[in-house]
Amino acid sequence: MNARDERTGYAVDWLLASEEPAVRLLTRRDVLGEDVVLRGEVLDGPIVCALLSGQSRDGGFGVHPYRKWTGAHWRLVSLVELGIPAGEPRALAAAENVLGWLVGAEHRSSIVAVDGLERVHASQEGNALAVCCRLGLGRDPRVGLLAESLVRWQWQDGGWNCDIHASGRRSSFHESLAPAWGLFEYWRATGESAALEAALRAAELFLEHRLFRSLRTGEVIRRDWLTFHYPPYWHYDILQALLVLSRMRRTRDPRCADALDVLERRRRPDGRWQPGAYWWKPPGTPRGTVEVVDWGRSAPNEMITLNALRILRSASA
Repeated sequence: MNARDERTGYAVDWLLASEEPAVRLLTRRDVLGEDVVLRGEVLDGPIVCALLSGQSRDGGFGVHPYRKWTGAHWRLVSLVELGIPAGEPRALAAAENVLGWLVGAEHRSSIVAVDGLERVHASQEGNALAVCCRLGLGRDPRVGLLAESLVRWQWQDGGWNCDIHASGRRSSFHESLAPAWGLFEYWRATGESAALEAALRAAELFLEHRLFRSLRTGEVIRRDWLTFHYPPYWHYDILQALLVLSRMRRTRDPRCADALDVLERRRRPDGRWQPGAYWWKPPGTPRGTVEVVDWGRSAPNEMITLNALRILRSASA
């Protein structure tokens, strides 16, 4: 066994010893390739229980669905990433809360067009679209509206942008990654070809940049894109980009090679990965972007390690 295999084996064993059933099951399914069904055991995990705690009768959690990071929108993204089963009643109730916001008149009327291009926080619709499809709501007309809107709002270069001052020539990577994921999940749920075409156009936007390089100079666009975070929420980094592209079976594209090299270089000697920065504050922090759970602010990190191993398996398959 070579050093890389030994490091991978150590990382896998560490994930299999996780206190979170979802991490153990997802490792078996996505890293080891076992035939695993994610059902009730996932719901017993301490992180999943925390994410579902405090739910109100309306399906929300006592705050606006988009409240960072305690609103239903963000909790659902985390729950789906932990493999919560489709049809889980509490998750469906939370999805109702999110859909009520996103298809409501107030939200829809806030979308503006400049020079014929919608300037929209498309990551909101993108994350919600992916979540709803994973929960079994792909055929819901409101979910269809999210998908149809994203396709209609897509810019010429394949992405989306919320900046009213943007020239219209280049999209925002931050606003484009979640829609790529959501539209791909919608295609998987419904077979809608327009959604797949839009998702692949967005994927091409990232690939032509080799995920982080300037088209003009080849230099790194932003150094913080090379830093790993979990959860990423709406932020772009190459770990999340590679994860989304792996779900779209695109990580074997040669243009992923630079980002995969960074992923390998970021690996610890023990085979695991750690975050380089955080977008959240620990539970109990008096104010700011406080999280519902502690995702781990000290090295190593289970979800980052799990996602990195998923990506490497996809790239070598």
